[in-house]
Formats: sequence, structure tokens, C-alpha cells
Amino acid sequence: MSAPMATKRVWAIVARREFVERGRDRGFLISTAITLLVLVGVIVATSLLGGETRYRLGAVDDARQVAERSVQAAQLLDVDVELVTASDDAAAVAAVRDGRLDAAVIGGTEIVVRSEPPAELVGIVQAVSQRMRTEEALRGTGLSDDQIRAALDQAPLGIRALEPVDDRRRENSAVAFVGVLALYGQLFAYGYWVAAGVVEEKSSRVVEVLLATVRPSQLLRGKILGIGVLGLLQLLLIGVVGLIAAQTVGSLDFPSGAIATIGIVLVWFVFGFFFYAGLFAVAGSIVPRQEDLQSTMTPLTLLIVGSFLIGLNAIGNPSSTLATVASLLPPSAPLVMPSRIVLGETSLLGVLLSVAITVAATVALVPLATRIYSAAVLRPGRVRIRQALRASRG
Repeated sequence: MSAPMATKRVWAIVARREFVERGRDRGFLISTAITLLVLVGVIVATSLLGGETRYRLGAVDDARQVAERSVQAAQLLDVDVELVTASDDAAAVAAVRDGRLDAAVIGGTEIVVRSEPPAELVGIVQAVSQRMRTEEALRGTGLSDDQIRAALDQAPLGIRALEPVDDRRRENSAVAFVGVLALYGQLFAYGYWVAAGVVEEKSSRVVEVLLATVRPSQLLRGKILGIGVLGLLQLLLIGVVGLIAAQTVGSLDFPSGAIATIGIVLVWFVFGFFFYAGLFAVAGSIVPRQEDLQSTMTPLTLLIVGSFLIGLNAIGNPSSTLATVASLLPPSAPLVMPSRIVLGETSLLGVLLSVAITVAATVALVPLATRIYSAAVLRPGRVRIRQALRASRG
């Protein structure tokens, strides 16, 4: 077996071990289940709370004409209003009081509501009532019905928006927000897994046994590959379940580009994870215990959180100088560039340049991280990065 083939086989074995062990971890299974339940719950709740409102309007016989014309006007405005006839005023008031009616027209002179008037329904009824009374007043002057309609049916004022809102862009912004949030969570969680796995093996001295049969570079890169594939599959599972839940609920208008957005998020997770994974591995290799890991991870945590905040800002202002520059820098590109792609605020050249810079930085960073890891993971106690670099040269 040639050396390259042997190296690939070792990588595959280590990656498979990490994938299986982490995938079987009870904490991973529970967190995945909770994430999926929360996702489905949010989608269902959004559907139930954001669905079309149906109003029930009551009327006594002497106010039925106002109510009927209100229902007709509501249909023109795409508002769902059901007309319910009450036997008398007392019955209508009782129905409003116990919640069976949202409002009732009494005697053609007043609208009865339980507490807070439903503004949309009340506005329609009041407009219709005002028009009917105006018609009666004009009819008393001797005008014909055609003349009355000509006088009242005037075109409304036109609306000219200086900065019109694109509904499709609004939907894409919502999807971009979810994508950035998911990327932030996955990059941080799986980066921590790399660091925690390294320090766990170091503190338990398991790494000494492993390094007796494999090289440090093979162990580290296999670990990163296995955990990265697991994170990618979990992210894909979350995206697929979210799409299925949204389509099943049916009342959600899911953007047509959502599938493409999921693909973009998955691709940038790969770029971001492999960039950060080496740094997290270094953070784990230079400390002797899990309790010390938080302090070495603080700079990485701040870097990811800062990139996440820039990513959120880029959703609202994707063409800003900050978003443009951040989408080209390897630490922040995975959390900024997806939004700019989804919102159509970058060119193909910009995307390719960002990918090239991120890949080049990762290619340069992984060997350096491997050197530090190789020198620090077998040294007892806390190791300074400079010490590890000097040791790796020796």
C-alpha cells in the first residue's frame, strides 16, 4: 500500500470513529431532537398565529342591510367576515359578551364590541354605514341613483413609494436571517466539539495511545473531517425538516429560493468549519483540562460572535462597506457572504473571490494548526503557542 493511500485510509478510520462516537452521543441526539421540535413548533405556531383572521359580525333585522354591505365590502378588501343574524338587540349583545361575535350592529346606529374593537372590521362597518347615510342624504336632494354613485365612487389617491418594499426581498431576508443564525450555531457548536474532543483525549492520555499508531496530522485531520461531516448532515437534516414542516402546514408562504438558500448555507458551513476547526483544535491542545478550555476559546468566541453580528447587520444593509469587506475576510465571510448572495447584493466574481480567499487562508492555516497541535498535545500542563511552535521546529 502506497504512503498516500495509507494516509487516506488512516484519515477515513479516524473520521469514521469521530463520526460514529459523536453521532451516538446522548447529548448530540437530545440536542438534535430538541432543535427539530423547536423548529417544527415555531413553524406551526407561526402558521396558527399568522393565519387569516375570520371575523363574525352580528346584526339585528333593522341593521341587516349595513351588515350585508359590510360583508360585501370586506370581500373586496380580501377580509373574511361572516354575517350572523341575531333575534334581537339583547341576543346580539349577549353573543358579543361571550365571544361568539366579534362585533354587532345595533339599530343601525352603533357597533357593540366586547372590549378592544377589531379595527379592521369596525373600520369597514363604519365606512359602509357612512356611505349609506350619505346616499340617503343625496337621494333626499332629488339626485338619481346613478348620479349618487358617480358622486361617491371616486378613485382613491394614488400612492408613490420613494423606496418601495420588494416582498420577495423581504422573504429572502427572513430566510437569510435563519441561515445566518443556523450557521452561527453550527460553527460554534462543532468548533467547540473539536476543541473539547482534543482536550478530552489529552487529559485522559488516550491521545498517547492513538499517536503510537497514527501521526498527529492524521489524527487531527481525521477528527476535523468526521466532526465536520456530522455537522453538515445535522444542518441538512434541520433544513429538510424545516421545508417539509412548512409545506405540510400549508399556510406558510415559503420563498421559492429556500432550497437554494439551504444549499448556500451548507456550502459556507463547510468553508467556515474547516477554517475555524484548526483554531479550535489548537485551543484544546494547549490546555490540560476541560475547565481551562473556556479561557483559550474566548478569542475565538469573540471572533465568531463579532462575525455573527456583522452578518445580522448585512441582512439589513448588504451593500454597505462593512458587509462588503467582511464578506471577503475568512473569519467573517461564512456568516456574511450567504446573506449577500441570497439578497442579490454581490456578483459572481465577488463570490468566487471570497471563496478563494477563505480556501487559501484555510490551506495556510491547517498546517500551522497541525504543527502546534502536534507539539502541544503530548506536553503536560498548559502550553504556550510560542513554546509549541519552537518545539515543532526542533
